[in-house]
Amino acid sequence: MTQTEIHLHQSTTLTPEQYVAGLTDFGPGRSKLFGNSTDEYLKVHHLDQSEADVTEGSGGIWERLHYDWSDPNHVVLTTTDSNVWGGASGHTYNFTRHPNGTTDIDVDVVRNGKNLKGHLLGFVLRTIGRSVLRKAFENSVKAIEVRNGAVQR
Repeated sequence: MTQTEIHLHQSTTLTPEQYVAGLTDFGPGRSKLFGNSTDEYLKVHHLDQSEADVTEGSGGIWERLHYDWSDPNHVVLTTTDSNVWGGASGHTYNFTRHPNGTTDIDVDVVRNGKNLKGHLLGFVLRTIGRSVLRKAFENSVKAIEVRNGAVQR
């Protein structure tokens, strides 16, 4: 199984709490914040104060994720089921606050294809797809900034 690992970085005027509030908003219209999570795929199986079990996706690709935001500076999304991803797939968000009021968000995305489609998608992500993920991440940060009335960079 070939593993794809992608690191993304963005600075923002959001606090970690503001970004996490957007990340864990599983209500209708989630795709306005996260383009790869459309309402037709979204199903919340369990939700409490610091964790959730959610199925989401778009375009024929879905995954069930366990969200854990019990540490506000380290949020882990673990793939528990998917039609294309398996193994150690998921996302890890790390937040670093700065004295000037900005926050650095670092995201590590891990993808292990579990079938032919997953292996092909992993290859695409390793090659030309990295920029697509980067743009989607940047768009999510901007959308949450707008939602919070934060000063955009």
